Amino acid sequence: MMTTLYGFKSCDTVKKARKWLDDRGVPYRYFDYRVEKLEPKTLDDWFARAGWEAVLNKNSTTFKELPESEKAHLDAGKARTMILAETNLIKRPVLDTGRILLFGFKQDAYEQAVS
Repeated sequence: MMTTLYGFKSCDTVKKARKWLDDRGVPYRYFDYRVEKLEPKTLDDWFARAGWEAVLNKNSTTFKELPESEKAHLDAGKARTMILAETNLIKRPVLDTGRILLFGFKQDAYEQAVS
């Protein structure tokens, strides 16, 4: 499986991750989920591998601006529906090597994932 980096191009953390991968010559596919539609099966895979809590970005401005009623009683089903409706709720970037799935950008974790 080809390594895939998910995010959107205006995100500073995504930019840092892309630069890090490019500077090291790591081959990867970039998936901009503001341009391409994120398939439900991809999200389901992330939930199965990492848990919905790892995927949902509760620190995002998008999440913080949601009405309290939408943030209450979160579970996997509700998080899935919210993320498919608004991909800004995903912690980013997402790096998927096929065997390792990372959310956010930390150089040491990336180094281990792509070595």
